[in-house]
Amino acid sequence: MRPGQSIELLKELHILTRDGKLNQDSRRKLKQVYHLYNFIEPLLEEVVSARGDVTLVDHGAGKSYLGFILYDLFLKGREDAQSGGGHIYGIETRDELVAKSRELAARLGFARMSFLNLSVEDSIESPELPEHIDVVTALHACNTATDDAIRFALHKRARFIVLVPCCQAEVAAALRRHKNESFAKTPLSEIWRHPIHTREFGSQLTNVLRCLLLESHGYQLTVTELVGWEHSMKNELIIARATDQPRGNAQQRLAQILAELNLEELRGRFAY
Repeated sequence: MRPGQSIELLKELHILTRDGKLNQDSRRKLKQVYHLYNFIEPLLEEVVSARGDVTLVDHGAGKSYLGFILYDLFLKGREDAQSGGGHIYGIETRDELVAKSRELAARLGFARMSFLNLSVEDSIESPELPEHIDVVTALHACNTATDDAIRFALHKRARFIVLVPCCQAEVAAALRRHKNESFAKTPLSEIWRHPIHTREFGSQLTNVLRCLLLESHGYQLTVTELVGWEHSMKNELIIARATDQPRGNAQQRLAQILAELNLEELRGRFAY
């Protein structure tokens, strides 16, 4: 555990047992969150150094493991800063998880955490959120939830976007729907002829399209592993930094891929 880490918080998140022990599953979960924190901390420091505070939104927050750990390790010691130090927002559509997170934040005295029960569309327009957000995160946001987080981040002109995508079925489903037409169109269809390859190629392709979308909006990307593959198969980490220089051919490349692979029905999700 990190110096200064709240033992009570780790128990409330069921990472530690009531007697302060770690089981193997909790150890893996904590290792993943700490690894992600190592990537996010310097981004938060960069924003705070430039502006004095930082706003972060965790999209598809679930039980808000990430938000609570970020607050505990980064914001908790900054309550006395003149600027207030910052604020973390968790966005989640499940009522019971929002209620539990609010109750836990109140009990721990984490005053600069807010939990909102909002859809993506509502979160983009909600007056409960600032017009501009510095950092948007999405940890293991399933299927299209990662794309929803990207859409939110682009609308809020986020300086940094940190994504750990999870299961991704939409592109694989589209590949399956058009498999026969693709066989006649391109020999590349052999890449997804078998169901297991359809699933894995669909997952890989989804993240490639996401990266091109972000680059077309002026983000510089780092794509790497979060932790070793022995800990999680959903392991890709995408960190996007806003610049004022969109990649010139990103939209063209994206459109060409969708056309080549018979996926033009997905243009609205990945090309805007």
